[in-house]
Amino acid sequence: MSGTPPEVEHLLRRSHALGADPRNTNYAGGNTSAKGVGTDPVTGAPVDLLWVKGSGGDLGTLTEDGLAVLRLDRLRALAGVYPGDDREDEMVAAFDFCGHGRGGAAPSIDTAMHGLLDAAHVDHLHPDSGIALATSADGEKLTAECFGDTVPWVPWRRPGFRLGLDIAAIRAANPQAIGCVLGGHGITAWGRTSAECERNSLHIIRTAEEFIAARFDPARHPFGEPIAEPLPEPERRARAAALAPLLRGLASTDGARVGHFTDAAPVLEFLSRREHPRLAALGTSCPDHFLRTKVRPLVLDLPADAPLDAVAARLRELHADYRADYAAYYARHAESDSPAMRGADPAIVLVPGVGMFSFGADKRTARVAGEFYLNAINVMRGAETVSTYAPIDEREKFRIEYWALEEAKLARLPRPRPLAARVALVTGAGSGIGRAIAERLVAEGACVVVADRDAASATAVAASLGGADRAVPVTVDVTSEAGVTAAFAAAALAFGGVDLVVNNAGLSISKPLLETTAQDWDVQHDVMARGSFLVAREAARTMIEQGLGGDIVYIVSKNGVFAGPNNIAYGATKADQAHQVRLLAAELGPHGIRVNGVNPDGVVRGSGIFAAGWGAQRAAVYGVEEEKLGEYYAQRTLLKREVLPEHVANAVFALTAGDLAHTTGLHIPVDAGVAAAFLR
Repeated sequence: MSGTPPEVEHLLRRSHALGADPRNTNYAGGNTSAKGVGTDPVTGAPVDLLWVKGSGGDLGTLTEDGLAVLRLDRLRALAGVYPGDDREDEMVAAFDFCGHGRGGAAPSIDTAMHGLLDAAHVDHLHPDSGIALATSADGEKLTAECFGDTVPWVPWRRPGFRLGLDIAAIRAANPQAIGCVLGGHGITAWGRTSAECERNSLHIIRTAEEFIAARFDPARHPFGEPIAEPLPEPERRARAAALAPLLRGLASTDGARVGHFTDAAPVLEFLSRREHPRLAALGTSCPDHFLRTKVRPLVLDLPADAPLDAVAARLRELHADYRADYAAYYARHAESDSPAMRGADPAIVLVPGVGMFSFGADKRTARVAGEFYLNAINVMRGAETVSTYAPIDEREKFRIEYWALEEAKLARLPRPRPLAARVALVTGAGSGIGRAIAERLVAEGACVVVADRDAASATAVAASLGGADRAVPVTVDVTSEAGVTAAFAAAALAFGGVDLVVNNAGLSISKPLLETTAQDWDVQHDVMARGSFLVAREAARTMIEQGLGGDIVYIVSKNGVFAGPNNIAYGATKADQAHQVRLLAAELGPHGIRVNGVNPDGVVRGSGIFAAGWGAQRAAVYGVEEEKLGEYYAQRTLLKREVLPEHVANAVFALTAGDLAHTTGLHIPVDAGVAAAFLR
């Protein structure tokens, strides 16, 4: 960290250490700060500074660029012009006039808490153990019992300038204190050095953990007595895969969402006990929690082994009720200047015996929402162990959820990419055209299931695309009916469903008619004609269940139209695929599912098919050297250009990104102009 002030180095190290352990704080939750001396860039004089984690970001991965940098004298001067609690939101804009130099990241709402406190280093965290005390009905009494006078209680107050003033006053009145518990919210700790601040934070967290654990009574479980066992794992996962597309469709009523599923042990335990409906109805408490999980989850009220059609029908009823209840919640609390209602669909759906489904604008958001609700389960467990869970009231939740400052934060988010919240499954994505398509779709915002019969290739491609929040590998032989079904089940568990499928898997055998065996014919047709049919059929089932429409794209070939020599098996199966496009476009249109095709010329570079022998066979047919085959193909086109995998990927993107929303049953040539393959 050359040129980085030592205070910042210590701050970043502390942030990373605290953020690496989910017991200390949740993803993107909490903030840390350090105070020190810098140099005024204009006068060269020394100036007292505050470095504090900016709005957004995550402690575990915090960088210097993620810090807001403010002049401490100007920030503290704001206390003298504070206009009162009913206008405290105005103070956030005032932080911009306290910036040092370029100011760094945007200051968060918690900046006052850090700046006004008379301590060199400050941590504000959301540990499950701390929130458990903070949300207990007698949290103030329990905090004193747990910590004595070293950690005072701060009654609930919405984050902001007044909360910073309150904590600063408590710190001044309690010189022996190392931190405080914020009612309904979390903890704040401080220290003279970064190391002392970290020790104090961990002391508060671990002491609260031990305090709760010592009061756990197995005879009085915090979630009540068992009422049902979870389904065995294979049945549980199968049911989750079956329900995910339906739930994703329901959760996307007001806008497309990606799904995440977990059957983690704490979730299954919570849902297996009598008190889970009561506790779930109370909702979460910590602002970081309910901003991501919404005010409360949707909870299925049928047994885990109820018939699937009955479960689906009940979930539709509960979803309609949830939307009505959420609209009523908005109407109860909205004022004339409140932001418009953002959407009435649940972010969390709990299915006893199965697990938890969470939804968000992208996979990470969906996953993090689930992680936050898992935090909330831990909080409920702790609070019910030592007392009674008593989160902040509904009115306060609304004031934060529909806070003008939160609305402004959402408005600063970058515009979604064209394929955001769409889930794609690409067959044959381990190399060549399929890999290029997967790369393009991820780059445009989609989540991608990288499906290939070569497990190592699929895994490598998925890893190169950014990991499980963007892409997951699936090993599948498209000729296997069971294998294709399992691939779509994996997609449902990973992302909630599928709404963009690319039939790309294929192979090629180039032989004259008299040398083509029945086995050659069967292999070609099994992989491409039968395989495409199986994939398209399973895609249609998923898409119809979701009710969100969708896209199926076939990577066909100019050979589906053009009759070339020594190509009977390959050309015939490509013609089969080409007509599947027309047939399925006609059948699936009423469901909003568009089916189109892409007809490339020979794609040599990066192609697994050409590398596996097809290239040598076709080169022999045309009487050219194999390494010159791409050039040969290019010279026979009108544009004299070689077709590459990314050109095919471009066509898939064009068909699915929205500008051709009224197009179905179309074949797009990507052949640089082969007159004999013109569609007519």
